[in-house]
Amino acid sequence: MLKTPHFAARIAFLAVLLSASVFGEDRFLVTIQGDVTQVAQRHQLTVVRSFTGSATGTHVLAAPAGFDRTAVLRHLAADYLVTAAELDKLVELPGVASSVSTNPSVGNRALSALQLDGTPVYYFTSTAPAAYVNQAAGPIINLSRAHNMATGAKTKVAILDTGIDRTHPVLANSVGDGWDFLHSTSGGQEQMDLNQETTPILDQETTPILDQETTPILDGGTAVILKQETTPILDQETTPILDSKKYPAYGHGTMVAGLVHFVAPRALLMPVRVFAANGTATVSQVVQGILWAVDHGADVINMSFSTSQNSPALAAAVAYAQWKGVICVAAAGNDGLPTQVWPAAYRNVIGVASTDVFLIRSLFSNYGWPLVSLAAPGEGDITLYPGFHYAKVWGTSFSSPLVAGGAALLVDLRKNTDGDDAADALSHADYIGQQLGAGELDLYKACLAVKHGN
Repeated sequence: MLKTPHFAARIAFLAVLLSASVFGEDRFLVTIQGDVTQVAQRHQLTVVRSFTGSATGTHVLAAPAGFDRTAVLRHLAADYLVTAAELDKLVELPGVASSVSTNPSVGNRALSALQLDGTPVYYFTSTAPAAYVNQAAGPIINLSRAHNMATGAKTKVAILDTGIDRTHPVLANSVGDGWDFLHSTSGGQEQMDLNQETTPILDQETTPILDQETTPILDGGTAVILKQETTPILDQETTPILDSKKYPAYGHGTMVAGLVHFVAPRALLMPVRVFAANGTATVSQVVQGILWAVDHGADVINMSFSTSQNSPALAAAVAYAQWKGVICVAAAGNDGLPTQVWPAAYRNVIGVASTDVFLIRSLFSNYGWPLVSLAAPGEGDITLYPGFHYAKVWGTSFSSPLVAGGAALLVDLRKNTDGDDAADALSHADYIGQQLGAGELDLYKACLAVKHGN
């Protein structure tokens, strides 16, 4: 194993729990042994929804605005039918810019200016730009040698995020069934939140160069740069192309999916949409997403988000995934601190930190035991963006999918590889110190470990 049990609290990279409710009421995530209606009536609460499947007995209950949430939780905890109760807090993807501007560009001019190669290259199941196929992260994680052993064939990787653009040509043959927990519908399509006024957001003659966790938009022959700070690099002849106050997280899921696909090109991606394009989710949606992924055959779950507070329901969902043999991978966070965030801090989750191309810990990356299991490149990774576009990204949320894709390779080599097996194999990394766990991801060593039963 890469980690041992530890639970503490601190802030996260990609998700922050907010105490204020956006529903005009306080909502509670409650596990009940018995009739939920009785419990709701007894505490003057309303049943918002009830989980099904493996989470039968878990419900979201709402208290009218003005109720004392602490008192409600205390009374629920004392109820003989209630086994667990917590606030169903809001989860938000922070760090997005309040506006997006573009610098007009045509064709491959911006791509060339960034010294990126837009030459089409066949990559296992589709065609992609050479800059994506031959990016610097590949040699660092020993990807080509690992691909001689496995490509992720017949493995399922669930991506809990904002959805995936299943129409992207690079992913055309790689996206399977998914679910949208915001609209309670199948598919998990990234574009669900965009209305008729915002669908023409991808200006075919523009190239935005933006900061970290902003909304990158660009044309098919160019790449977006996302920086850690929140000031657009280029603003000459700027043109707003997306209401980023309304949709600040749009594209995040597709960018994460692109990096899983880069590592495991024959894996089947499962879009589990728990975050809206405005960057928000709730703990209950994340929990439902994990349970849905497990119950629908996921081999690996990638969670490129984290929270500052431990959640009993989240911990239980991760434990269920472990029990079913599913490998869970999560971002270690982007505070640049030796801190703890969840779900990466759970013992049964592989927490991933970020390094640069010189194997130096990224300044923004969290670090330290027991949060970090290992590290992977998280600066300048080249990935996909909705609408046939591409992006260049920074952050631990983009290191995590490289490891999740690596876990898919391990399952390809040995179908019954579970979370413990994957953690052991991935610990065959290049030790680089810096409080980054086992070290830098080396997929060839990890595949060898699985193949030879080490």
